[in-house]
Amino acid sequence: MAHAMTTHGIHGATASVPGSSLSHPDEPTARIFRSRRIITLADSGGAATAEPEAFATFGDRVVAVGDVADLRSRLPAAELVDLGDAVVVPGFNDAHCHPAGLADTRMRVPLTPQTLAATGGSRDPLAERVRATPPGGWVVAEGYDPNADPQGRLDRAALDAISTEHPLLAVHFSCHMAVANSRALELAGYRDTDLDPNGGTLGREADGRLDGWMYEGAWFDQWFRPSGAPELLGEFTLDDLVPSFTEVVREFHAAGITSWCDALVSPRELRLYQEAAHRGVLTARVGMLMWHRYFADLARTGLRTGFGDERLRLVGVKLMIDGALAGGTCLCRAPYPSQTGADNGIQLMTDQEFADTVLAIHRTGSRVAVHANGDLAVGKVLDAIEAARAADPAYAGINHRIEHCSLVDDSLVERIAAAGVTPVPFGSFVHDHGGKLRDYYGDERAAAACGHRRFLDAGILVGGSSDHPAGPLPPLLAIRTMVTRQTRDGVVLGPDQRISAREALAVYTIGSAHATGEGHLKGRLVPGMLADFTVLGEDPLSVAPEHIAEIPILSTWVGARQVWGA
Repeated sequence: MAHAMTTHGIHGATASVPGSSLSHPDEPTARIFRSRRIITLADSGGAATAEPEAFATFGDRVVAVGDVADLRSRLPAAELVDLGDAVVVPGFNDAHCHPAGLADTRMRVPLTPQTLAATGGSRDPLAERVRATPPGGWVVAEGYDPNADPQGRLDRAALDAISTEHPLLAVHFSCHMAVANSRALELAGYRDTDLDPNGGTLGREADGRLDGWMYEGAWFDQWFRPSGAPELLGEFTLDDLVPSFTEVVREFHAAGITSWCDALVSPRELRLYQEAAHRGVLTARVGMLMWHRYFADLARTGLRTGFGDERLRLVGVKLMIDGALAGGTCLCRAPYPSQTGADNGIQLMTDQEFADTVLAIHRTGSRVAVHANGDLAVGKVLDAIEAARAADPAYAGINHRIEHCSLVDDSLVERIAAAGVTPVPFGSFVHDHGGKLRDYYGDERAAAACGHRRFLDAGILVGGSSDHPAGPLPPLLAIRTMVTRQTRDGVVLGPDQRISAREALAVYTIGSAHATGEGHLKGRLVPGMLADFTVLGEDPLSVAPEHIAEIPILSTWVGARQVWGA
């Protein structure tokens, strides 16, 4: 059931979310769309059924499918939209990504592997931004991968050499850690004599002095401070962020994406979404996972999973139990050379704190969406979800989620299926980070990572996820990766986890809609569903698998309205 969403009491946010009628105030229009091939996925991802020549829409819904002549006889006043030789698929839906955060990222200093390679690891971009920033102002870099830095790993001393007047910070590409200079550490409240905070680690020199690195909870507790606390960074205003976010929306549409789930939303991101909707620039459909730190505020206002409308809604509460797969901080049963220098990753919440939080969220009828990569972490998530269902079976029908669910065995998959949990594994991490996975976890575990075949064979619906910007955005690259299991350097990693192109397309449409509890609204082009679709230049189900990522996106449509065109 949709509800108008307001956020009184959540960190000062008070704007309401406009419904689709406010975004599109004109009268509904009837249209008939025809194309060379229309892949409706009416079969829910199973054996192919007969495909229609065309489909008809009224307003933002599909109302009929069939041949053009029949649809025109039934809807004589409908506008005919001929898409020619193109192939139409249900709109791509990224079930786990971070678009709101990208509004900040676009305005910060890029320190990605590509920029490091192009500059030989030069620190000049940071120094230039320091010179352009008033004394005391934050300078933040994004996308940093120390393994790709020709100059060696950034640390506190290297950043202090650029400036001690300005707080400097470089955020790791995984977003699970960051490195700071002395001034930034001071503003974060960290001193050399401090113990590691719960659920996090502070990097140190051999003499015990902080080296500037903040891992997991040590970083997240600063990034997402409690309601009412001043932001650590806060470089940008809403007026800065909305134009930047508008470009982010366009980039997602250019990749064929019509819907996404923002997998970590604080009151700050919520305000950005509300303002973007208010200004009419939020042309995608968005589900939001609110960071658990703000759950008490949500509960007090009565907000829970489902509040909002078909344009913008809360779909769950986000927690994290372990660290990053490609960042080498996830919690595993067997040891591995972790990024922190230990032989395993980091657990962000104690077992009791985690179980209590999951139960509290479950009892409100809200979906929990727990970040868990390692097999030990996934087992802890299942323990908590099974206990919550047993303690309060009234909400047994909620499909709680495990974000990433990267390193699992058959016994964990059986438990996932029995608990009705929806995994949301990475789509293209094998392509982009296959080498890192092998280095951290060894060939056997890396080959099993992101095992879509294992989940599908167990009858489990899974959502499609980029985790962008931690991973590459294009859904077509993710589909190709799921089909080929090929890494960037051409290695086939885990060929037994390959799935078909049709199954991969269903993951990024039907599966993603299921992950947010919206399978009744989108994911297929059948009567009653939202008319969200992507128009492709080639057929992803017949082109050679290695060429799927090269298929051109011709146009993207949300509610039967074109929101992007090549």
